[in-house]
Amino acid sequence: MSHGYDKFVGIDVSKDTLDVHGLPTGSPSRFDNTAEGRAQLLSFLPKAGTSLSVVEATGGYERGLVADAVTAGHHIAVVNPRQVRDFAKAFNVLAKTDRIDASVIARFAETTRPEPVGYNERQEQLRELIVRRRQLIDHRTAEKNRCETARSSLVRNSVRKLIETINKDIARIDRAVLELVQSNDDWRDRYKRVSEVPGIGKQTAAVLLAELPELGHLNRQQVSSLVGVAPFNRDSGQFRGRRSIWGGRVGVRNVLYMAALSAKRSNPVIRAFAARLLAKGKPPKVVITACMRKLLTILNALLRSNERWAPRLETASS
Repeated sequence: MSHGYDKFVGIDVSKDTLDVHGLPTGSPSRFDNTAEGRAQLLSFLPKAGTSLSVVEATGGYERGLVADAVTAGHHIAVVNPRQVRDFAKAFNVLAKTDRIDASVIARFAETTRPEPVGYNERQEQLRELIVRRRQLIDHRTAEKNRCETARSSLVRNSVRKLIETINKDIARIDRAVLELVQSNDDWRDRYKRVSEVPGIGKQTAAVLLAELPELGHLNRQQVSSLVGVAPFNRDSGQFRGRRSIWGGRVGVRNVLYMAALSAKRSNPVIRAFAARLLAKGKPPKVVITACMRKLLTILNALLRSNERWAPRLETASS
């Protein structure tokens, strides 16, 4: 959707402060990253809907501001910090301070006009649960590795007790995720249809709901690029480089990789697709990436057309 904005505001977010560029003359340029500070910042923004504010993804410190801004009716976009840094280098802006970054972000906003985000509290709750589960899985793996190399029985017992605690936490989160999904009619239907596809487990379906809400609302090229399984060209003149995937949402891509491994065995469409690629001499890594993209395309087609899983979708989504 295209908006005609009058003003563009760049906000550099840190744990404690918000540095702002693009507010009316005489306005403060720095606010505390607290509820009170964010409310003060929003009071200085132009009328809701007339300006576009842009922040970088900072690993979570920007979420409070995004939630407050969207709730107040303001348009705000969250962008990849790498894109902003590359943009700054293109204009030979090599110095880096919070105020300079805010200025660059404002200029980036006016030049590229990224799409503003929405905010859904339940979606954010689900995303946080999925992220926490992933953290616990990584922690459990590290503890299991320590247990294997520990020589002291006291250390091994300590590690085993911690693993038991982690397992209980994971089980609690799994129940919370399921309860949250079941409490929403749309999520419950999407979760069921995605889970019916061979190779897609319950956790994979939950990750897709939490971290890929765009699934079913984009075409296959857009969703593949968003996840990071779309091959990009590397051609120049007479040179034809190998196509490769790059960027995207790592969490989604990781679970999709495991789902594709399972689908190669249990999903007739993916199994036949992989066999054809292997028969053509494609390397195994290329095959599994293609299977990930194929599986994602099928899931996207299912949700777009509001259909249920059936092998006949192979021709429709090829």
